[in-house]
Amino acid sequence: MTLNLMYLKACRWIKDVFNNEEGQGLVEYGLILALIAVVVIGALTLLGDEVEAIFDEVTDALSGGE
Repeated sequence: MTLNLMYLKACRWIKDVFNNEEGQGLVEYGLILALIAVVVIGALTLLGDEVEAIFDEVTDALSGGE
């Protein structure tokens, strides 16, 4: 395969990647998932002590209160 042919194939592949709109929905789902993650992290940061206390209570109840 000549260098010129490889260059043309690479250019065609890059053009196809940028013209392909099938991945648009996947990107939108990724952005929604990122937004949800930011909200969850923010909520856990604000409510961290209360959540830790609940997990401690559950752990104590499951271990028999030792």
